[in-house]
Amino acid sequence: MANEILVVIGHRMGKGEAVARGIEKAGGKAIVIPGMAADMKLGDVMKENDATFGISFCGSGGAGAITAANKYGWKVKSEIRSIEGACQALREGCKVVGLGFMDVEDLGYQLVQTYKQLHGE
Repeated sequence: MANEILVVIGHRMGKGEAVARGIEKAGGKAIVIPGMAADMKLGDVMKENDATFGISFCGSGGAGAITAANKYGWKVKSEIRSIEGACQALREGCKVVGLGFMDVEDLGYQLVQTYKQLHGE
């Protein structure tokens, strides 16, 4: 793979370790933003690290994702409640994906696999 797939994770409750494990199992690199309300820091951390894409988790599935997209002009899809919905957001060209609380390994794995398929990696 020519370029590393770097995914930033911002979780309202300071979590994200399970999805990070899935990202790394699929060959990507994950940055989990520490602390409560980490979703609201998503855009800044993505920008600082030149992330491939970012994942925001909160109850509504929108706050951190929409904030990041508005600040940096990235395409976003929010209020997602399934792994397939998150993968579809990547297929639609989104750089920011907003989900309800779903810190599961398979989500990270499937997102990286989808990104690889889309970019021939």
